[in-house]
Amino acid sequence: VQLQASGGGLVQTGASLRLSCVVSGHTASSFTLAWFRQGPGKEREFLAGISWSGTSRYVAAPVEGRFAISRDNTKNTVYLQMSGLKPEDTALYYCAASTFPYVQRDNNKYNYWGQGTLVTVSS
Repeated sequence: VQLQASGGGLVQTGASLRLSCVVSGHTASSFTLAWFRQGPGKEREFLAGISWSGTSRYVAAPVEGRFAISRDNTKNTVYLQMSGLKPEDTALYYCAASTFPYVQRDNNKYNYWGQGTLVTVSS
């Protein structure tokens, strides 16, 4: 199973970005999918997760209201829509897949990881 994240870039404060992550090597609908990030000198942080059917979603409090997660199982893809970006959102953003049927915030529950896509927000 491979995950390929894309969509990062350099943006200004207040901008929006949509990250994409394509799952290959297995049907994406088999997995709970999530987004994490790791900023400079920080630990990896859970952002949002979505169950295999898309009916269960969870967005972490620090980004709730600005970030949204969705998935398209016909495209084996999970998305992270980010708006109102701030300099503190600067980080490497990772997608991850878990065989647990429900969203997990613990990164140890995720079996597969993408390589990360860099988001830099300038002030």
